[in-house]
Amino acid sequence: METADIEDIFAGLGAVTVKRLFSGKGVYHQGLIVGAVMDGDILLKGDAETEPQFLAAGAIQWTYQYPDGRTIRMPYWTLPGEALDDPDQRAVWVRLAFAAARRAELRPGRKRTKTGKRQS
Repeated sequence: METADIEDIFAGLGAVTVKRLFSGKGVYHQGLIVGAVMDGDILLKGDAETEPQFLAAGAIQWTYQYPDGRTIRMPYWTLPGEALDDPDQRAVWVRLAFAAARRAELRPGRKRTKTGKRQS
């Protein structure tokens, strides 16, 4: 997926930055990761607060499988199908992703690195 297409999908947030992330692309807004594109899937940041909304909309949580067979659930969900062709719906979902990213950033116990970025 081209950067311009990704920017269009996340336009409901305003300006976003797209950077290489593992085997895909990370999408950042105001310095926070709000989504990703992996294997052609558009993924949105989620958390415990947004999980019920993603589930109700039929979104699928992204999982990662380690070479040893362990699978972990990642805090990213597929963009719900209803939002694929509807810019207004996409805007709602990307704003929910940004809200989840902000909550993660403000979570107690996170430490800042020397560069000023927070880490878990």
